Amino acid sequence: MAKNKITLQSPWKEGAVGFILGSVGGCILGATEDPVDRTLALMTTAGPLKPVIEEVQTLGALGLGTLTGATALTIAMTSVVAGVILAAVVASIFVVTRSCGLNHSDSTGLWVTAGLAGALGTTLSGATLGIIIEFIVNSSGMVGLLWALCIFTAVKPPLHFVFKLLWKQSEVCCTLPPTAWTMKKEALENTETQHRIRVTMQLEQRILTLENGGNVSEVEDRLAWTNDQQEREHLVKRKMEAEEAEMEQRTIQDWINTVVVKHVDFLAFAGVPMTVVAAVTACFGAFGYGNHQFVFLALLSLVTVISYFLLKPSDFKFWMLVGCMSMIATFVIAMLTLHAGQVVVTAAMKMHAAGHKQSKEDIGARMAHQSSLEALNTAFFVAKVCQLALGATVGGPLVRQAAGQAKVIVGSALVAGGLLAGVEVLTPVLGNGGRAGALLGVVGAAGVSVGAVAAMAGQWSSWHGTFCSVVGLLLGAILLGKFHLVNIGLQVPVGCIFAMTNPF
Repeated sequence: MAKNKITLQSPWKEGAVGFILGSVGGCILGATEDPVDRTLALMTTAGPLKPVIEEVQTLGALGLGTLTGATALTIAMTSVVAGVILAAVVASIFVVTRSCGLNHSDSTGLWVTAGLAGALGTTLSGATLGIIIEFIVNSSGMVGLLWALCIFTAVKPPLHFVFKLLWKQSEVCCTLPPTAWTMKKEALENTETQHRIRVTMQLEQRILTLENGGNVSEVEDRLAWTNDQQEREHLVKRKMEAEEAEMEQRTIQDWINTVVVKHVDFLAFAGVPMTVVAAVTACFGAFGYGNHQFVFLALLSLVTVISYFLLKPSDFKFWMLVGCMSMIATFVIAMLTLHAGQVVVTAAMKMHAAGHKQSKEDIGARMAHQSSLEALNTAFFVAKVCQLALGATVGGPLVRQAAGQAKVIVGSALVAGGLLAGVEVLTPVLGNGGRAGALLGVVGAAGVSVGAVAAMAGQWSSWHGTFCSVVGLLLGAILLGKFHLVNIGLQVPVGCIFAMTNPF
């Protein structure tokens, strides 16, 4: 089903097509930069930042960093998985309800329907989670957010088994021969039987004519034989096409089932390591040890131990990789949050040495503000990169499954652009949290396009197509991303790497 190489008439044509499609993927990625930056700027103003600042003394810089990072990554992971599962359900229904083979129009309808469902599911779930988290923080503070995150993480594994059981039952129903296929097979078999009866009767009629002394025209005999042969070949061809179409549908259905099972596992277990790290570190902060040095050592030891057990099994799964990476990301966010407060202390010491004295209250307030600012900035950026990477893990396999490079790249870019415009229109309704979550969903849709470009770049038959695809991706992202070279320089390689992975 998958295609290994893409070959056009000439290497230069491959380069031109690769550059155009790469530019489409890069442009939609760059188009998300400015809305995301504006949203982050609104979230870090005095009003929205106040509940976070108030909890720095309660949880400590390390606890705040891990909790913020774990929450942002949970939104990213959950929204992507929700979109993928919704797309899989829609695609499965589409495949099962087809009464004929998946021809070009059917295949296009399948991918368009599934793509729209996935993008909308990702964006809506992200917006919903963002609104919920904003409400929890404003009403119960970061401690309430910690409880909500722990409860959500604890509930996911049991729900995972329930969902897999329900999906297994639907899979059994889907793998049964649909009535349309049975009726089509019976119709073909009846036509074939009638053809054999008709041919037999014609032969018997000719034999009787010859026995009675009649003549059979050689021209009529040859014409009848030719017609019978053509009709027989046509029936055989229709029968083969029906069998191939049924096999194609079953293959797609099996792939959909695999995608759903893997993503449900990913949703249930990938967030556990980072939630454990966030809970342990926040508990240290809640007991008044948030700024002690041994908390850093305990956090580092915990990350090391969990990483060892995640990377040790020979049966390594995709959720283990992402779980380990997300846990390390929360550790990095915690370090940057702690460092931001220490920078304030260092600056205060230099000012004190220069004769500019400051009160402890003023220094503490600046430390809390800077730590909160750094925690939100880094957590949101890491969540955006995570969303892009997970979107790329969808776009890459779609291209390798022969869904069509142009359809995946251009289609996901158009959907992401439409969702981006919709988020801008609905900003007054969504609020800061809902807008942030929805934009993460848009970045995930853009990641599908980026992942498809990366997969396409590796499938060209010449280096012209590969090189021009990468150049188009980078130029489009940089130009529409307002030359945010650091952000783009981090996001594009991550998207390309995850596009080459096979989580299924």
